Amino acid sequence: MQSEGPFGERSVLLRYLMLFLLTLAVLVPGIAQLPPIDRDEARYIQATKQMVQTGDYVDIRFQQAPRYKKPIGIYWLQSISVALTGQGEDAPVWAYRMVSVIGMALSVVALYWVGQGLFGPTIGLIAALMLAGMFGAGFEGRLAKTDSVLLLLSIITQGCLARIYVSRRNGDAAAPSLTWYFWIAQGAAILIKGPITPLLSLLTIVFLLLFDKNRDRKWLLDLKPLRGIALAVLIALPWLVLITWKSGGAFWQEALGKDMLGKVAGGQESHGAPPGYYILTYSLYMWPFGLIAIIGLTHALRRMFTDARLLFCIAWYIPLWLFFEIVPTKLPHYVLPAYPAILLLGGWFLSLAGSQAPVPLLWQRLLHGITGLGVVIVTFAFVALAVVMPIYIGSGFSPWSIPSVLLLLVAAWFAIGFEMMVEPVKRVFVTTIAATTAYGLLFGVVLPHIDQMWVSRQIATQFHLQKACKDSVLASATFHEPSLVFLAGTKTLLAGPDSAAQHIMADPKCALAAVPAADAPAFLAALSASGAKAEGSEPISGFNYSKGKEISITLYHIVPE
Repeated sequence: MQSEGPFGERSVLLRYLMLFLLTLAVLVPGIAQLPPIDRDEARYIQATKQMVQTGDYVDIRFQQAPRYKKPIGIYWLQSISVALTGQGEDAPVWAYRMVSVIGMALSVVALYWVGQGLFGPTIGLIAALMLAGMFGAGFEGRLAKTDSVLLLLSIITQGCLARIYVSRRNGDAAAPSLTWYFWIAQGAAILIKGPITPLLSLLTIVFLLLFDKNRDRKWLLDLKPLRGIALAVLIALPWLVLITWKSGGAFWQEALGKDMLGKVAGGQESHGAPPGYYILTYSLYMWPFGLIAIIGLTHALRRMFTDARLLFCIAWYIPLWLFFEIVPTKLPHYVLPAYPAILLLGGWFLSLAGSQAPVPLLWQRLLHGITGLGVVIVTFAFVALAVVMPIYIGSGFSPWSIPSVLLLLVAAWFAIGFEMMVEPVKRVFVTTIAATTAYGLLFGVVLPHIDQMWVSRQIATQFHLQKACKDSVLASATFHEPSLVFLAGTKTLLAGPDSAAQHIMADPKCALAAVPAADAPAFLAALSASGAKAEGSEPISGFNYSKGKEISITLYHIVPE
C-alpha cells in the first residue's frame, strides 16, 4: 500500500473536490438538451414519474404494467432529485439524469481513492482522469439508468476489498471500517441492480483463491462474512418484504425468473450475442483509453504473481468479463463495473519509467496492435457520425461538427501516441478534456438539434400545441416508444389503429391520435365504419432509431359533424 508521500491531507481533499467538479462540468452539457432515450432510460424515468404522481414509493410501474426487472434503489434516488427541483411530476428530464451525473462524478472520486491507496496519488489521479474521459462514462453518466450508481458502489466495494487483501498480503492490518463500508455498499448495490456487485466481489475472491500463490487466507476473515452478509441483507430486506407482499410474489417471478434467469438462459429482448462481443465493444466504451489500459493489463499479467496489487486488479477485471462473455444476453454497459480495474493498470503502466517497462512479447504486440486498430476504427466512426448524422438524418450539415471532429482526433492522438515526450498526468488530462468537450458538443448541441431523430419529442410538441382540452389524452397507434409516454403524459394510450380510432371517437372534443402512415388506412377505415371523420395535421417525419427505420406520423382529431 502506498502512502500519500509529499501530498498532505489538504492536497488529497482538494484532488477529490477537483475531480468531482471536473466530472460534473464535463457531464452536465447535454442532460437538459438531449430528449429521453429509448428504451431503457425512458422506462426508468417514466416509472419514477409515476411514483411522484401517485406517492407510491414501493411499487414500480410503467403505466399500468408492473416493472419488476430491477429493484427500487434508482427510482428512490431519482425521486429525491425530482423533489429537490420543486416541480414534481412536471420536472424536466435533467432532474432524473442528475442522479447518474453525480453517481459518475463520485465514481471518479472513488477510483482516485482506490488508486492512491494501492499505487499512490499519481497513478490514482491518472486512472480517475481516464474514467472521467472514457466514452462509457460520458454516455452512461448522462442517462437516467442504474449504471452510474452501480459503478460507484462497485468501485467502493472493490476498493475496500482491495485494501483489505493487499494490506494482509503486506503483513499489515486494514482499517476495520473498510469491512463495514464494503458490506454497506453491497447492500445498497442490491437495491440498485440486484446481484451484480456481490457477483463481482465473489468472482474476484474466487480468482484470488485460485491464483494467489500465497496460501494465507486470513484476509477473508477480515471481511467478517457472517455479520457482513447479515448487514447487507438487512439493508435490502425491508423493501424486498414490502414489494413481495404488495406484488403477491410477482416481483420475484419477474426479477429472477424472467429477467435474471432469462438473460442467462438465452438472448433476452433481441440482445443475444456470441462470445467475443465485449472484445468488440471494449474499444467503444473504453475510448480513447482502451489501448493504454490493455497495455497495462498485458504487462500486469507478467507480474501478477509478484505484486498483490496487480493480481487484485486482474481478479477484478477478467472473471467478470469472462462471465458476461458466457451469458447469452449482452449489452455494452454490463461490463462497466470491471473497467476501473484496467484503468488502474493503465495508470500503473504510464507511471513506469522506460527501464521498468519490459519489452513486450509477441502475443502482447499482437493484442496491442488489434486494440490500437480498434481505437482508430472507433475514432473514425465517431468522426463519421458527427458529420454524417446531421446530414443524413437531420436537415443538413452542422457547423458544430467541425470542432467535435477536431477534438475527437486530438483525444485519439494523445491517447495512442506512446512516444510523446509528455508527462503522463498532463497527457491524460489533455486527452480527457478533448474527449469530454467533444462529448459535450455532440450530446449537448449536435444530436439534440437533429429533430428527425427525436420522433417522440416532435409528436409530444405537436400534441401539446393542438390539444383542445387541458386533460386531452393522446393515443399512439403502433408507435409505442416509452419516451412518448414520458413526454405526452402517463395516460397516453399505446394502441393499434382500431383502438386509436375508438379512443378519439369516445372523446371527440379532446382526444387526439398519432398514426403512422402505414397504419392510416386501417385507422381511417375504422372511423368510417362508425360514421366518423378525422382530420390530420402536417405529417411528422423522422427516424425511429430503436427500430432503425424512417417513419411518418400524423396527428388526427375528429371533425365535428
